[in-house]
Amino acid sequence: MNHLIEKALYKANDHSALKNRKQIQGGSINKSYYVETEANRYFIKYHTDAPDNFFRLEAEGIELIRSTDSIAVPEIVAFSDEEKEGFLMMEWVEGRKTQKTAGMLGDHIAKMHQTFGEQHGFYQDTFIGLLPQPNGLFTSWLEYYRDQRLRAQLQLGVRQNAITGKRRDRLENLLGKLEKWIPEKVDPSYLHGDLWGGNWLVGQGGIPCVIDPSFLYGDRHFELAFTELFGGYSGEFYEVYKERFPLADYYEEIKALYQLYYLLVHLNIFGEGYGNAVDSILKRYVG
Repeated sequence: MNHLIEKALYKANDHSALKNRKQIQGGSINKSYYVETEANRYFIKYHTDAPDNFFRLEAEGIELIRSTDSIAVPEIVAFSDEEKEGFLMMEWVEGRKTQKTAGMLGDHIAKMHQTFGEQHGFYQDTFIGLLPQPNGLFTSWLEYYRDQRLRAQLQLGVRQNAITGKRRDRLENLLGKLEKWIPEKVDPSYLHGDLWGGNWLVGQGGIPCVIDPSFLYGDRHFELAFTELFGGYSGEFYEVYKERFPLADYYEEIKALYQLYYLLVHLNIFGEGYGNAVDSILKRYVG
């Protein structure tokens, strides 16, 4: 790790003395470190077997979110996708929640969602965790969500023997009639793409800051549904969000269909512990 820290600091043009470094908890995929020099404090995460473009795509997603001038993101200091030495180095973000933090988070995410792309998806395949995420740009949100999101996880689950029998039948049945629920024409918002409660931090002055995106353009309700799946967001977050950007009438009806994607991802990564949740949604919509 010393070699990677030295390499990252060199790329960052920080030649000051190293004061401190310590490993920290930072997710289940990468090793993470706090690094402090005489000049700055940094967060560095690395993976010795990261896929091609893994950290570049994360850095690009952060910069796309920054371009919306809506919610704070860390400054990217340096990154590398070199074989066996992939890393991402960012400014260290640290602060304390205030009474305004939750409301700011709702307002800032809504503002990000009010920035729109021209088509749904993304120009390049990305990752959800370490799983490859097929992409492409689509005029139809329904087509993108069905084929690049749900169907891609179905195919992976079949290969891994995680989606078989009635589960497979129901999911294939659902994909055949998804147009009953998922809209085709919807504005393609800028989306973080992996906005669970562990992917936002509190910075100076209590200002919320998002990290670890899996960026795409799409229906903002897809993102909101995920925020409700594993918690991490307060009632005030949703109240303020809705004040800035009211939800569509169809949201409650299709929320579980949007959560289904992330449950399939977890099923394919972590195993059968997520099977009952997947099956429950499939039974609700296709019996």
